[in-house]
Amino acid sequence: MDTPEGLDRLPDGTVRRMFAAARRKDLDAMVAEFADDYVNITPNHPDRSFTGSAQVRSNWSALFAGVPDLTLEIRDAATSPDGKVWVEWASRGTRRDGVPVEQAGVAIFTVREGLLSAVRFYFEPVEHESGDVNTAIRDVAGADSRGPRP
Repeated sequence: MDTPEGLDRLPDGTVRRMFAAARRKDLDAMVAEFADDYVNITPNHPDRSFTGSAQVRSNWSALFAGVPDLTLEIRDAATSPDGKVWVEWASRGTRRDGVPVEQAGVAIFTVREGLLSAVRFYFEPVEHESGDVNTAIRDVAGADSRGPRP
């Protein structure tokens, strides 16, 4: 049976240990799962990409401090034939200033010598009022089925 947070969906090993530590807000245990030269590639926001476990520590330290009730949920996971671990996950909580935060997405982890060495990170804020699919297509295409919009 699935655990409420979905950790049992993850394969045994570093990815599961990292998420378990993050759920406990155990920063040291979490960062211990990352290689010093870890590479975080954020394709949808290239300027947010970074290298190094020190930045992982900085990011999660700020998240734990700024969103004290932060929760993580593993929605699904798979391991590819080349050993990459694909994780669909979500986070939610409330910032100290009372603003709710909710994010969801996918992370594709590369494991090297028992540590997280890289990720392709597709994780975004959830937008509950961003328009329907037709609005999204018009925004991308500049047109809908009736032609260009004014």
